[in-house]
Amino acid sequence: MAAVGACFLQQLAVVALLALWCSHGAIASDPGLLQDFCVVDKMSQVRVNGFPCKDAKDVVAGDFFFSGLHMAGNTTNKQGSNVTTVNVAQIPGLNTMGVSLVRIDYAPNGLNPPHTHPRATEIPTVLEGSLYVGFVISNPENKLFTKVLNKGDVFVFPQGLVHFQFNNGTNNAVALAALSSQNPGVITVGNAVFGSKPSISDDILAKAFQEMFKFESMAAIRASFLLAAAALLALWCSDHGGVVASDPSHLQDLCVADKASTVRVNGVACKDGEDVAAEDFFFSGLHMAGNTTNKQGSAVTAVNVAQVPGLNTLGISLARIDYALHGLNPPHTHPRATEILTVLEGSLYVGFVTSNPENKLFTKVINKGDVFVFPKGLVHFQFNYGTTDAVAIVALSSQNPGVITVANAVFGSKPSITDDILAKAFQVEKTVVDQIQAKF
Repeated sequence: MAAVGACFLQQLAVVALLALWCSHGAIASDPGLLQDFCVVDKMSQVRVNGFPCKDAKDVVAGDFFFSGLHMAGNTTNKQGSNVTTVNVAQIPGLNTMGVSLVRIDYAPNGLNPPHTHPRATEIPTVLEGSLYVGFVISNPENKLFTKVLNKGDVFVFPQGLVHFQFNNGTNNAVALAALSSQNPGVITVGNAVFGSKPSISDDILAKAFQEMFKFESMAAIRASFLLAAAALLALWCSDHGGVVASDPSHLQDLCVADKASTVRVNGVACKDGEDVAAEDFFFSGLHMAGNTTNKQGSAVTAVNVAQVPGLNTLGISLARIDYALHGLNPPHTHPRATEILTVLEGSLYVGFVTSNPENKLFTKVINKGDVFVFPKGLVHFQFNYGTTDAVAIVALSSQNPGVITVANAVFGSKPSITDDILAKAFQVEKTVVDQIQAKF
C-alpha cells in the first residue's frame, strides 16, 4: 500500500510539473477572459490586481473611446520628447485587455531616454521623421541591438529590457507605439538610479558605477534628476495598480522565431541567440497604402510574428488598415487578441457586439486622432462613412491574433456547411443560403 501511495504521489508530482511547464509555453498570450469585458468601476473601493468591473448595464461606447492622439505633445523640455498615453487610465474599457497605445513626439535631437516597461513589450512605428533606436539584453551579454527607423518602419522592444529612441533627423519626429499591457509602467534608468526618493546612498552608487562619478558630481546628477523627475514620470506613470490581463513571465530575453526549425510548439521555436540580429525585430513599409480595389474596399497590412520573427512570445502585433470611400472591414473576430485602433486619416463608423444572450451593439463614429477598443473575441467592424479614403493603425494583444470573418466562415467554409443547418440557423429558405454561398 505504501508503494502504491508513493507511486501516486510521483504521478501527481509529474502532473504538477507538466502543468507548470505548460504555463510557460512558447507563445505569450493573455489569460482567458471570463466575460466580454470588465470596464473599470472608478467608484469602487475594492482593491484588486487591476480594477474591479462596473455593472455591464452601465457600460457605454464612450468607455472604449479616447480622442486626441493626432495632437502633437509639448517637447519643450530637457529631453525634447513627449509621451501621450492611452492606457486604462484614459480608456476604462481597456481593463483586463492587456494592450495600450502611446504617441511619442520628438523635437530635433529629442530623446526618449533609456527606460524599461516592467509589464509590457513595445512595438512602435514611425509616422513622421526618423529615429535611432536600440535595446540592450540582460546580463552577462548586455548586447546592444540598434536600428535607424524611417517613416513606416516598425521595431520591437522586448518586455523589461532597457531601450531608447533618439531623433537623429533635422525635423520633428512622431511615433505610435503599442504596448502589451493595459498599464505597462515605466522605469527611466536615470531617474530611478539618481532621482529616487529617498536617495540611494553615494557609497552604493559610487561602487555600482565603479567610482566613475565623484561624490560632488553625483550630487549634481541627483539635483538635475530630481528637478526633471516629476515632469518625466508624470508623462509615463499611472496612479493605478497592476494589470489583470498580462503575458506570462518570460524565461529569457528573446525567443526569435526559428523559421527553419521542424520542432512543433505552441508558437514558434527559438533560434540560437548567437544568430539573432536587429533585423529580426524590424519591418518596413507600414506607411504604404494597401490595395483597396476589392469587394469590401479595404486592405489590411499585418505586422505579426510572420513578418517580424522577434515578436515570438511577446504577445503583441500591429496592422495598418486602408479603407476606400465606403470601404468596410467586415464583421469579424480575433480569437486570440483584443484590438485597439486609432484613426490616422478620415473617419470611421465602428462597433462591436457582446456575446449571448444580450448581443448588445456598441457603436461610435471616430475621427483622426480618436482611439477605440474592440474586446477580445467579440464580433466587430469598421466602415468608412466619410467622403475621403481612411487609414487606421491597430495594435493587437497577440503575436498571432488570428481572424475569423463571419460571412466567410459561415457561408464560405471548405467543405460547405450544409443547407439544412444554415437554413435552420438563419431561419431562411435553402435557396437563400445557396445564393449567399455562391458569392463566397
